[in-house]
Amino acid sequence: MSNRLTSAAFAVTGVLFFVYPAIRPSGDDAAAMAGAPWVVGHLAAMLGFVLLGLAVLGLHQRLGDRLSLRAAMVTWAGAGLTLPYYGAEDFGLHVIAVRALRDGTPALMELAGEFRFHPVAVAMFAGGLVLLGVGAIMAAVAVWRSGTLTRWSGAPLALGFALFIPQFFMAYPLRVVHGGLLMAGGLWLAAALWPRAARGAAPAPVAAR
Repeated sequence: MSNRLTSAAFAVTGVLFFVYPAIRPSGDDAAAMAGAPWVVGHLAAMLGFVLLGLAVLGLHQRLGDRLSLRAAMVTWAGAGLTLPYYGAEDFGLHVIAVRALRDGTPALMELAGEFRFHPVAVAMFAGGLVLLGVGAIMAAVAVWRSGTLTRWSGAPLALGFALFIPQFFMAYPLRVVHGGLLMAGGLWLAAALWPRAARGAAPAPVAAR
């Protein structure tokens, strides 16, 4: 991937992870799940996970070090484990909610809880998000060590993914703030990787390791 494509991937990733909580309904009842914003919001997150993997791969191609390669591998593994849960959350729960409202059978919504707390599903979901956080932190460290990119440019995105699981337990306005953090992190890293900015960055001393 070229620097421009990598930069664009980080920028769009950040925007998508802000769109996710900004559009997604704050509730988890049938009325929320049956609406188009539920589908669009979760779809934005899923596209964000895919683009994040491509962006970190592009970062490795830009830096060419082993740490960024490992970051890309861990990020792809995390996205792969996370996406099935998000797909079921988006499309599966949406279909159940529409049917529950149409037929007047609220008991159908019990299926949502059974899916969400299924041991295998939760384990895959949580494990995937942990790997995404680890991958983002590894990428931020690779940026810090690179000597060619702004040292702190990877930190906000790494912090955002490290907080991805805790934000599920926050008040909804804070979840939107978390989305803003991811957007800021994606845009900052995109700006650091944009060809003109990357050429103009003065190499920083890299400690021996």
